Amino acid sequence: MSLFEYFMKKPTPDEMVRKWTAGIRSQQRELERQANKIKMEEKKAEQSIKQLAKKGDVSSCKLLAKELVRSRKQRNRIATNKAQLSAISMELKRQQSMLKVVGNLQKSTQVMRSFHQLMSVPQMQRAMMEMSREMMKAGIIDEMTEDMMESLDDEDLEEEADEELDKVLAEVTNGMLGEIKDVPTGNVVEPAAELSEAESELDLEDMQKRLSALRS
Repeated sequence: MSLFEYFMKKPTPDEMVRKWTAGIRSQQRELERQANKIKMEEKKAEQSIKQLAKKGDVSSCKLLAKELVRSRKQRNRIATNKAQLSAISMELKRQQSMLKVVGNLQKSTQVMRSFHQLMSVPQMQRAMMEMSREMMKAGIIDEMTEDMMESLDDEDLEEEADEELDKVLAEVTNGMLGEIKDVPTGNVVEPAAELSEAESELDLEDMQKRLSALRS
C-alpha cells in the first residue's frame, strides 16, 4: 500500500469506535478536572461564609452562598454529563463486540439521547459536534437539530439558586444563618475584625470571580 493509499483509506468501524472511545475518555478526564477545581473553590467559599457569619456580615454571606449554590449545581451537571459519556462509551463497546456478527455499526437511540444532552454543554459542543458528524456518517445517530443544542436558561438557574440560599447558609454556618428574610441584610462587621472593609470586599469579589470562571 502506498503512502497516499494509506492516508486515503477509509477507517474501519472498529477503528472509528476506538477513536470515539478515546475522545470520550479525554472529555471525561477534563470534566473530572473541572469538578475537582470547583470543589476546591467551594471549600474556600464555605470557610469564608463561616468567617463572615461570625462577623455578622449577612450581605456578603448571601452573595457567596449564591455562588456556592450555582457551583454545586454545576458539579451535578458535570456528573450527569460524565454519566452520559459513559452511556455512549458502553453502547459503542457493545456494538464493537457485535461487529463480527452484524458487520457494521447500528443506529442507537441511547447514543442519540446522550448526544442530545451533551450538545447543550458549551465546553463540549465543539468535540461533540465533530464526533456526532462522524457518527451520523457511520449511521449510529441521526442529524442533530438546533433545538437539541439549546442551553439551560440563566434565569432558571437564578431562580433555583434563590430557592436554596436559606438551606445552604444554614448548612454551612451550622444553623447560625438560615432564613435570610428574617436577618438584616446590611453589613454588620465587628469592630475587632482583622480585615478592613476594603480588603474584605476585594477578597469577596475575587472569590466570586474564581467560582464564576470555573463554571464558564
